[in-house]
Amino acid sequence: MKNMHRKAAGALLAGALLCGTAACSSDSSDAEKKNDSKAAGKSTQKPVDATFAAAVERAAKKNETITSLRYSMSGEMPENGHVETAASMNVKPLAMQMKMKVKGSSADESGEMEVRLVDGAVYLSAKGQKTEGGKSWIKMPNVGAGKGPGGADNPFGTRTQAEQNPMDDSASMSASKDLEKVGEETVDGVKTTHYKGTVTMAQMREKLAKKDPATRERQEAKLKGFEKLGVDKFAMDMWIDGQDHTKRFRMRSATQKGPLDLTIKFLDYNKPVEIKAPPAGDVMDPMAEAGKDS
Repeated sequence: MKNMHRKAAGALLAGALLCGTAACSSDSSDAEKKNDSKAAGKSTQKPVDATFAAAVERAAKKNETITSLRYSMSGEMPENGHVETAASMNVKPLAMQMKMKVKGSSADESGEMEVRLVDGAVYLSAKGQKTEGGKSWIKMPNVGAGKGPGGADNPFGTRTQAEQNPMDDSASMSASKDLEKVGEETVDGVKTTHYKGTVTMAQMREKLAKKDPATRERQEAKLKGFEKLGVDKFAMDMWIDGQDHTKRFRMRSATQKGPLDLTIKFLDYNKPVEIKAPPAGDVMDPMAEAGKDS
């Protein structure tokens, strides 16, 4: 179970979470850096078409009305390799269930796992793995956002990432100063308009400063995590349907730990989501066990 927390925390950075297909580490070659610059995009003097900005802003505003959603995420994560997830989330009260597959550089770095956030508690389970007591699930210590087990600062802590709303990432695209309309495209049978743009960390922070306290707190740890990876900007793509809903969202950047290239598909919105905690008898609670030993 030792690798489970680390892999799950990394995979949860999405939703972040959400390093181009040509992205590279800080030791990459000049050619790779050139490709990455193209993938991440460059600022131009051309003013943003007001209709493009308005379309993206409408989608961002529509995100704020969402009470629940189902989505999938796939792509490359720094140090984690290829990740595929399927998730359901209830916004208020906050609850989340995510099943994921991670394909790393070795068998030890690959596997399938599930994460649940229920009533403020985060539970992890890895396929084919049990705790020393034969339990299938482990309950993560509740040490607060931005903290990891033991209380050490951890912007990629499992709790912090489990509490992320993937809609936050797509909403940040409205801060872009170089939005472009790519064209009309069909995503999973739905007609959409494809937009692209570049968003810097400074623009994301400026956008975040205008949000409510809860959103600022939720995203601050994630932004610190991006900064820790050496990220300074993202190339973003958004596909918006006729109802102003974000249908698909992609974000890419170069990091010091390798490429980040994630695509999220939003499958449905505002439909009932029921997420339950695992059976108590099949859960290991490290904090409770520590209390017994004290």
